[in-house]
Parts: sequence; structure tokens; C-alpha cells
Amino acid sequence: MQLISLPVLWTVLIDILAWAFFHVIVAVLCLKLPLAFFLKDSVWFRLFFWEKSGNLWQRLFHVKRWKGRLIDGTVILKKGYGKKKLHGTGISDLKVFAAETKRAELTHWLSIVPAPLFFIWNPVWAGWVMILYAVMFNLPFIVVQRYNRGRIDAITLSTNK
Repeated sequence: MQLISLPVLWTVLIDILAWAFFHVIVAVLCLKLPLAFFLKDSVWFRLFFWEKSGNLWQRLFHVKRWKGRLIDGTVILKKGYGKKKLHGTGISDLKVFAAETKRAELTHWLSIVPAPLFFIWNPVWAGWVMILYAVMFNLPFIVVQRYNRGRIDAITLSTNK
């Protein structure tokens, strides 16, 4: 359902700029949400029992092998909470880290949402490629956040007993 027809070069350029814009805007908006929002035990971020404290993601995708190669958005934006390593090993440090994985997960889920807009200026096949890109680009980040949060939750739950 392409509404705007553009030359291929312009379409590609607009696609690149639009994705950069959407990724940055979503990240900045999520960074503005207070930490308290993510510290709450919200149903939106709850891990499912079948994720087995993140072990499912390791078993299916061998997350430990490749998660270190993903770019942390804080490096690009020069803002936020870096998640490449723990900022401490105390319970409060781990809870903040887990909360920040929720922020990152939300950022990546919301970064998929604008994908259908690309049908406006792309041919239908390219619109589907943009949706595939949005899912394939963001899914590894979502998996890593859920994997890390599962591991942290297991630690914090075992120390609270």
C-alpha cells in the first residue's frame, strides 16, 4: 500500500534516516522514564516460568557466546546505564541492573512498532523487509535482556530466602 513513490536511491536513504530517527527517539523517550517505573514488579516485564531464569535463552540461542558482541545503546547515546558489565554485586546493584534490562527490553519492543510506517514510501515487498529488519535487529537485544534479568532474578530471589 505504497502511498508515496520515490526513486530507489531516495527510498533507501529515507529508510536509513527513518530507522536512525525512530531508534534514537524511542531510546531517548525510554531513557526519560523514571527508574522507579522499572523497579516495580510489572506484568509487562515478568519472566515466564518456561524461561527458566534465562536458561531457556542460553539453551536455544547460546546467548553467552554472542551477547558481548551486541552494541550497548549507551555507547551511542552517551546516556543511560551501561549493561556490558555489572556495576556492583550488592542486592540493590543487581535490582537496578535488572530494572535497566527492563528499560532496554521496552526500548527494543517499541523500536519494532514503527515498522509498518515504511509501507507508506516503500513497495509492499520492501515494507515486509522493513518489518523483518525491525524484528531481526531488535530480537537479539530482547533475548539478552530477558536472559540477563532471569539470571539476576534467580540470584536476588535466592539471597532473599
